[in-house]
Amino acid sequence: MRTLRVTHQHQEATTAGIYGIIVGAAVVSTSPAERAVAVVISVLVTLVIYWAAERYARIVAERVHGGQRPTWHTVREQVTTGWEMITATFLPLLVLALVRLLGATLLTAEIASLVCSTILLAVAGWRMGANGRLNPAERLVSTLVAAAFGAGMIVLKAWLKH
Repeated sequence: MRTLRVTHQHQEATTAGIYGIIVGAAVVSTSPAERAVAVVISVLVTLVIYWAAERYARIVAERVHGGQRPTWHTVREQVTTGWEMITATFLPLLVLALVRLLGATLLTAEIASLVCSTILLAVAGWRMGANGRLNPAERLVSTLVAAAFGAGMIVLKAWLKH
């Protein structure tokens, strides 16, 4: 059984996951959708486009800076990595769907999803602090900075709804 991981063995995967959570939360925060399924689809489509654009930019950058056409190995590597950007949002989206299915308003479900995203970001900050061999105070700062991204999305959602 696979476990939910916020941080990964490779820096690239951890980075992609954190970006995914933040971008997904931004879409939840700003979505004008009136149904939970539309919010979920908006997040997933946005992240697939963001992932594809990011992968494309890496391939183009290699061409520009390397001065030669990227190899098929490079292209294959780019299109088979970075999926954490999308998969990292599955738990917050599941929370959104479940809370809405349990009868809560869409706004409540969105806030619950954003709280989940904030917790995931805080966990990532805490784990990065541990893996980065930070002292307790530095680790706390790492956690608070990561959580602040999610908290900012909650504030944005509340501000947009009022």
